[in-house]
Amino acid sequence: MKKKLILESGEVFHGEGFGAELETAGEVVFNTGMTGYQELISDPSYCGQIVCMTYPLIGNYGINRDDYESIEPAIKGLIVKELCDLPSNFRTQITLDELFKKKNLSGISGIDTRRLTRVLRNHGVVKGKIVNDDADEAAVASELKSTTFPTNQVEEVSTKTPYANPNRGFKVVLVDFGAKLGIIRELSQRNCDIIVVSQDTTAEEILLMNPDGIMLSNGPGDPEDVPHALDMIRGLLGKVPIFGICLGHQLIGLACGAKTFKLKFGHRGGNHPVLDLEKNTVAITSQNHGYAVDQESLKGTDLIETHIALNDRTNEGLKHKIHPCFSVQYHPEASPGPEDANYLFDEFIQMMEDFKK
Repeated sequence: MKKKLILESGEVFHGEGFGAELETAGEVVFNTGMTGYQELISDPSYCGQIVCMTYPLIGNYGINRDDYESIEPAIKGLIVKELCDLPSNFRTQITLDELFKKKNLSGISGIDTRRLTRVLRNHGVVKGKIVNDDADEAAVASELKSTTFPTNQVEEVSTKTPYANPNRGFKVVLVDFGAKLGIIRELSQRNCDIIVVSQDTTAEEILLMNPDGIMLSNGPGDPEDVPHALDMIRGLLGKVPIFGICLGHQLIGLACGAKTFKLKFGHRGGNHPVLDLEKNTVAITSQNHGYAVDQESLKGTDLIETHIALNDRTNEGLKHKIHPCFSVQYHPEASPGPEDANYLFDEFIQMMEDFKK
């Protein structure tokens, strides 16, 4: 099944389609991870995006029952250099191609992912579309230029109904902006009694649950497209400890008076070094974000910068000067990626203990 990827700039990449036989459009981004494609595909933060894997061989260990980060993938498509049809791993249940067929997702293989990645690094993320080989290239490129993608990704991936993951420890309300299951796993391992609520839940509704702590999850899109979350965060500051991850981190920044901006091509992969400015230590982190908190805008706020990315010196962590609240731009729950930053969940537990005293 011949297919091609067309970018809004008019560039065309020819390859072989896999998964469902459908055309799909989205924002084209790249991920530098060598493994973790199953977690990536099921990460809600990729809602609306077509992801190019820079590592050449994808699918070599298949798909298993354990490594999903959500029940239903939100990704728009996947681009790989070489697709493995015969995976070899003791946990393998189905192939990547079979998963894409079952989930009605479209992918393309056999293209020059190195060249595509250079395009994205030089020009920034672009709109693209995986189409049939006979599609009119000029017409598709023109269509992409005039297309405006939806900005309601958080609403699309967030749970519509609150649900509980009961335990006997601290009660944590997890606000689901597109939460990965890894966050629930890490909190559960620390005996947290978790209630997962929708992205549009108010501070008043959350406080009625009498939580010991609030977790603001990761999620897709532009943080400025979730303005209602800012009032919720302001209504919780000082009343209960807060820990924000990724989009949750950006929303804390906005709620406290800082600004965010779109990165040229984002941080996506499992090998990003981050410096902890307070401990003077470096962690190799898992990241997936296209926006960042503007460091200059932190001046005059009650936020302190705690972490920076060593690749481009952008902000990676914040804490509040007055209230028990901290956040990081990267993923301490990893999945996929290194677990260097896993200790942040323990610091959240300690924060709740201290606040209770």
